[in-house]
Amino acid sequence: MIIKNGNVFQEDGSFRKETLYIRNHRLTEAFEATSEEEVIDAEGLMVIPGLVDIHSHGAYGEDFSDGDPEGLKKILRYERQSGITSYCPTSMTLPKEQLKKIFKGIREAEKSGDGATVAGINMEGPFLDPVKKGAHVEEWITEPDADFVRELNEVSGGRIKLVTLAPNVSGAMEFIRKMQSEVQISLGHTAADYECASEAMALGAHHVTHLYNAMQPLAHREPGLIGAAADDPECMVELICDGYHIHPSVIRTTFKMFGPERVILISDSMRATGMKNGTYELGGQEVTVKDRKAVLKDGTLAGSATNLFGCMCKAIEFGVPVDQAIFAATRNPARSIGIYDRTGSVHTGKEADLLLVTENFELKRVI
Repeated sequence: MIIKNGNVFQEDGSFRKETLYIRNHRLTEAFEATSEEEVIDAEGLMVIPGLVDIHSHGAYGEDFSDGDPEGLKKILRYERQSGITSYCPTSMTLPKEQLKKIFKGIREAEKSGDGATVAGINMEGPFLDPVKKGAHVEEWITEPDADFVRELNEVSGGRIKLVTLAPNVSGAMEFIRKMQSEVQISLGHTAADYECASEAMALGAHHVTHLYNAMQPLAHREPGLIGAAADDPECMVELICDGYHIHPSVIRTTFKMFGPERVILISDSMRATGMKNGTYELGGQEVTVKDRKAVLKDGTLAGSATNLFGCMCKAIEFGVPVDQAIFAATRNPARSIGIYDRTGSVHTGKEADLLLVTENFELKRVI
């Protein structure tokens, strides 16, 4: 395949018109086209990397936590059609035996080959602070257990990339000491203060689960987890940019505060994404969705109903510079889970995970 005349997004954040050459779904050096070569004329279109969503529970009526490989295949197909080419299915707080079944089933789902690539598993729960449980079921929350995570990682074939942890719960610091070299530990769903969060980061936890949501707010005398994350130059932070979870001004402020290399856009999407208004289920609880806003019966936000492409477009709509929004949905998440060597930018030798979009970010084709 050859893509010509496209305005290609560069690794420095600029756009440049150039021709891209693809063999076996990899970007290659220039070659001479055969008569059967597919040549795409991308005149008037931008070519950007396929998006990388490292935090999503489900979409299109399905949820990873259902433990149904066929359902996960549907999610992966929907995500790829929506411009997300690498995807981390994300679990909820559930009983341990149920989590084992879910994680074991991911191998079967990967075999379809016509959806987004499974980049790893994001384990959100059960090691959370009940005070900041959000949409997680409190009775299934447990203390951190390194052996259990290792067991899950084994049954999943070594696919766990991220584990959310509340650093203020009993056993959290010891868990970080044991596991920080094996998985990326993400701090979240916690009422931790600045000192506690800073201690966790010093031990190796350099990631934050959906910044601002399910944590103490940033206050001038009590900066909490948010302040600790800002102070840690290695820490990357997730943002749900669906227009409901965080005010547009705070979205803009976060990019300024953390810089373009440390912000990761996520969808945190649940099964209602890509579906009509109605009543759905998330982690064993009823969720009502209207106009892409998902809430529990008590009004608590319960994930989003917007995919990552929509979240990236929202960030641009809110005033985030285009290059920074693209980086936050491609390069940054790829770096955070260690897959930037194969995807996340348009570069010779990498997988040809590419999107053709208009200047108004209307998705025209997924390569």
